[in-house]
Amino acid sequence: MGYMCFEFYRFADMEAPVLVPATKFTAELKLKGFKAYKTDIPRTSITTFSRRHYYKIVLSTGHAVVHFADRTIDLNGTYLFFANPHIPFAVDMPGERQTGYSCTFTEEFIKPLERSESLQQSPLFKVSSMPAFKLNDEQQNKITGIFKNMIADQVSDYQYKEDLMRNYINLIIHEALRMQSQDQDPEIVNASLRLTNMFLDLLERQFPLENQQARLKMKTAQDYADRLSVHVNYLNRAVKGITGKPTTAHIADRVTMEAVTMLEHTDWSVADIAYSLGFEYANYFSNFFKKMTGKVPKAYRVS
Repeated sequence: MGYMCFEFYRFADMEAPVLVPATKFTAELKLKGFKAYKTDIPRTSITTFSRRHYYKIVLSTGHAVVHFADRTIDLNGTYLFFANPHIPFAVDMPGERQTGYSCTFTEEFIKPLERSESLQQSPLFKVSSMPAFKLNDEQQNKITGIFKNMIADQVSDYQYKEDLMRNYINLIIHEALRMQSQDQDPEIVNASLRLTNMFLDLLERQFPLENQQARLKMKTAQDYADRLSVHVNYLNRAVKGITGKPTTAHIADRVTMEAVTMLEHTDWSVADIAYSLGFEYANYFSNFFKKMTGKVPKAYRVS
């Protein structure tokens, strides 16, 4: 699981696990957007404490200790674990081996599902949720079956393979939500984590902008601090401490993502998009967009 060093995975047509350098793993993930694999990891020391650039769902049997935010979770047995790019974490594996399955996927890959209410409420997206669930035999067998289907289908020639992979991810998420509803209480989180979660929820709720009359209401860190009734410096410290990114970076990233979506999937003019996203003038938006993506909006639209 160590992003900074290596990723272990077993190809569907191979009997032995393959140790792949992180650079190769990341390049493949970036190209395809999704990877499911079987894991067989020997005892390792703690990995680098960092924020990964992908989402990850892990079915693990063994002993692993996960450190993130203000929490340490000791996973000893069979667990389903969720990780997202917003929370930096590190993993220690004191047991002799850790076996199971993993799937990793990018923000772009999951984007078609991101407005689903169940997805937003899942441990994959809600940073205050308990991200790990201990499984009984029935749950382990069910989720193992989903992972096996993922691995088999990801190398198939099926035309709608990507949609199928997203459906498998959704199935696992719904199993986790089912477990969450069975009185499996999340750990108590500190004030910074709760505040960060509220900020990220508020940010996401502003989108999508459904029509040309809609306009972004909260555009700055101060706007969010006012809504949350906290000092802007406190909000910035909390968000930076939990996610590794300042509040303004989260806002800029999310506005850029929405701008890309509007350029790709609407016929709105650049001026209309700029207005909806809260820019007073279209050239302010164009300068912002070029800084974030390296392209002007019109060039992105025709690329």
